[in-house]
Amino acid sequence: MSTTIANLNVGEKGIIENIPYEMVPLKLLEMGCLPGKEVELIQIAPLNDPLYIKVNGSHLAIRKEMAQLIVITKRENLCETIKS
Repeated sequence: MSTTIANLNVGEKGIIENIPYEMVPLKLLEMGCLPGKEVELIQIAPLNDPLYIKVNGSHLAIRKEMAQLIVITKRENLCETIKS
């Protein structure tokens, strides 16, 4: 199921599928935010912006606007899968 980082709930993970390279800051790419990498939403700031994510072993803060551009495939939570 494809979605964006902005649509994750705290604690959920996904695999980055697509990034619009021309719209994403180079620094974000240098920190490992690349296709094929796992991303986890760690925390959401009180006013819903920025989002704190963990990617490639680094903790990053990104604007919600930027998170809406990064397409991911959600990883199923093993506990939820077992319950179904």
